Amino acid sequence: MERDELTYKVIGCVMKVHSTLGNGFQEVIYQRCLSIELTKAGVSFIREQEQAVFYEGIDVGTRRADFVIGEKLTVELKAIINLENVHLAQAKNYTVAYDYSLGLLINFGSQSCSIN
Repeated sequence: MERDELTYKVIGCVMKVHSTLGNGFQEVIYQRCLSIELTKAGVSFIREQEQAVFYEGIDVGTRRADFVIGEKLTVELKAIINLENVHLAQAKNYTVAYDYSLGLLINFGSQSCSIN
């Protein structure tokens, strides 16, 4: 995956949250804390912005990534012990739905934060 300055800045914010809180909290707590860190870092973002999903040109529903950052990066958070392939597929689907080339899947649930 391509990682640029924005991606590294977001990862720095993620690491700050994880080093402060550790694991064991609900996903929404990590979302709120990451919002605080992104704001402090001067990163513009939208939480849970709805995006239409189309099938053969027909609107079939919406998806919401946890964070849409800088109109080019989606971030999906998890707070579970082990990530599974379905979680990676979900994060990849967000990049497709938003038509972005960059996406991060962050898991705060294990001892060490994992970033995919």
